[in-house]
Amino acid sequence: QVQLVESGGGLVQAGGSLRLSCAASGRTFSTYRVGWFRQAPGKEREFVAAIRWSGANTYYADSVKGRFTISRDNAKNTVYLQMNSLKPEDTAVYYCAQQATVTWSHWGQGTQVTVSS
Repeated sequence: QVQLVESGGGLVQAGGSLRLSCAASGRTFSTYRVGWFRQAPGKEREFVAAIRWSGANTYYADSVKGRFTISRDNAKNTVYLQMNSLKPEDTAVYYCAQQATVTWSHWGQGTQVTVSS
């Protein structure tokens, strides 16, 4: 059973940067994907980025392309989300989850990111 724990959120000014971490405990598989999602108050949860544990593929939402970078460190069983040029509209609770085939599961507890203008 995999457990995912997010960290690294905080308060930052617009234009600033943050790096989120998603640490996985338990066995991971190279074909599985780990994804970052976010949910702002009053809005639905949305996809942000994803990567396979193998690192072979990365995926981004159009709203974050060119600003966010997803990466992984297999030795540490950790996936990172480097967020640059942050905007107030990036404010949300950020979650990570794992996908084996179709369904996203093993959601973490989330980490708050607040971008002030």
